[in-house]
Amino acid sequence: MSLRIGDDAPNFKARTTEGEIDFHQWLGNSWGILYSHPADYTPVCTTELGRTAQLKEDFAKRKTKVLAVSVDDLDSHYGWVKDINETQNCNVDFPIIADNDKNVATLYNMIHPNASTSATVRSVYFISPDKKVQAIITYPASTGRNFSEILRVVDSLKLTAEHNVATPVDWEDGQDVIIPPGVRQEDVEAKYPKGHRVIKPYLRYTPQPNK
Repeated sequence: MSLRIGDDAPNFKARTTEGEIDFHQWLGNSWGILYSHPADYTPVCTTELGRTAQLKEDFAKRKTKVLAVSVDDLDSHYGWVKDINETQNCNVDFPIIADNDKNVATLYNMIHPNASTSATVRSVYFISPDKKVQAIITYPASTGRNFSEILRVVDSLKLTAEHNVATPVDWEDGQDVIIPPGVRQEDVEAKYPKGHRVIKPYLRYTPQPNK
């Protein structure tokens, strides 16, 4: 059975390049990103893991931990990390799970038989501190992920979890947000003291509340 938004994020114990972890314990009170790679020593994944390492401070300021998973073993991972550091000019110091038995891949429905019976698709799971799946993005093995979009989704998820707003198309941190339709117009001024503008009764904007 596949995971859906709002489901509990399954816990697991695993061996990683940073030691053994219990996923929920490792995540603690942070937001988390769990993302899969079809195999070690693959070109697209090499660029993605390098980009993740380069964005270390961006994830840290969002209090978001990143955890990668590949179905190869630890020895393979260690060798691959050396290649990633060399070719991507970075320092990979976040955990990469050795998922030889495909336990994590199975728990998180990362193997899609119509695409491949052995390799994982390029899935990204966004997990909140209460260990719920809040968003899922899945790409085929041939398409590299856009990490600007991944950071943007984290920003939106954190904002909308803390404030009763929604983020419009192409929204970026600092821009106006949308007042949900469920908020009555007579309550808007009290709930959104920074002001608002009405385009249509169902389309109302307000400045981002935490800026």
